Amino acid sequence: MDGANHTVRTGYVLLGLQKHPWLETVLFVLCLGVYVVTVLGNSLLIGLNVRDPRLHSPMYFFLSNLSLIDLCGTTAFMPLMLVNFLGSHRTISRPGCALQMYVTLALGSTECLLLAVMAYDRYVAICQPLRYSELMSGQVCVQLAVLSWGTGFVNSLLHSVLVWRLPFCGHSIINHFFCEILAVLKLSCGDISLNALVLMVATTVLMLTPLLLICLSYVCILVAILRVPSAAGWRKAFSTCSAHLTVVVVFYGTILFMYFKPKAKDPDVDKIVTLFYGVVTPSLNPIIYSLRNAEVKAAVTALSGGGPLSRQMPHVHCCSLHLSGRRG
Repeated sequence: MDGANHTVRTGYVLLGLQKHPWLETVLFVLCLGVYVVTVLGNSLLIGLNVRDPRLHSPMYFFLSNLSLIDLCGTTAFMPLMLVNFLGSHRTISRPGCALQMYVTLALGSTECLLLAVMAYDRYVAICQPLRYSELMSGQVCVQLAVLSWGTGFVNSLLHSVLVWRLPFCGHSIINHFFCEILAVLKLSCGDISLNALVLMVATTVLMLTPLLLICLSYVCILVAILRVPSAAGWRKAFSTCSAHLTVVVVFYGTILFMYFKPKAKDPDVDKIVTLFYGVVTPSLNPIIYSLRNAEVKAAVTALSGGGPLSRQMPHVHCCSLHLSGRRG
């Protein structure tokens, strides 16, 4: 009895898939491989964006922010989750749980906003090319990035304060791989109606509103592309948007599937779907941008060849765009 009370006071138990140890072994191997890809891929993108002058543009500046989000977001829960897959001691301290929930929620909110900012950048590049340097100056890029990060972390702080003020009545088993906010709320024995309301409002403002802005941006982009008379112009315009659009589809597709699919009879299925969103999606961003972007591939080739990158293009400001061949 004393041991149980001690566990309740000092932390929580992350249940995971404890009933299926063989499946956790398989997930350990898969998640470890995906995590390595995520860390290496996103670190490589950040390094390339800093080192290669060809990538000193708003699009790649925001891409570096996106890579940093994915890198920090997965690191916030993946190492402990991998340890739990192989061990029987699955506890996490209360401060550790609070920090994990805060960071993962903050970075998820920030990514929603950042994807909308990236869509706006593509809209300006294609629909307002003559005003691009004015509308997407270095100062504006930094301000948009700070606004995205700041809003995401303030939103998470609000949710964290509302969650940890609730009574938990000794419940200590979190039916998840990590301290996800909905799983933590299920432990409370108090009234969570305010939490549900704030979550609904935050989801609308920080997830659905950016999605609508992204859709509106691409409608305007599509209209602009259709006005281009040449097929070469179509391909050039599409190539500047395809990678970002693919990331948006993957990111929002997994979120919408996770929240709007029919609830599975086995809760472990829902946990695996959430795991796919939290683990696999961040690893896809560097792959998508590497495969679908000629400038990134050229930067990787130059880096692997050992040639001085600075010779390939004069150094430019971090938020200028290289749109060779564009006419006013």
